[in-house]
Amino acid sequence: MGFKIVFAPEALARLEEIVRYISKDNPAAAEKFGLRSVDRTALLADFPEIGQPYLKRQNVRRLGCKPYWIYYRVRRDKGIVEIMDFWHTARRNPEI
Repeated sequence: MGFKIVFAPEALARLEEIVRYISKDNPAAAEKFGLRSVDRTALLADFPEIGQPYLKRQNVRRLGCKPYWIYYRVRRDKGIVEIMDFWHTARRNPEI
């Protein structure tokens, strides 16, 4: 049985902001990125350790979804993977 994927409100807001920004220039690319992001997060249900550890904060990992990172935390005791944020790789690391 896989983990349940839970999005923090901030993560959903950030993903919506990213998709809206991309759609200003290319609605098809925005849709493609949004779907790809959701597909990447879905992988975490069965493979929660697939992302690399985020060394600036214990128990946080990140998974690439170019050109963004998906920051998340695995909560084994609750059986969930919490999606914390989507962050552009060109920006400084987030304060998660």
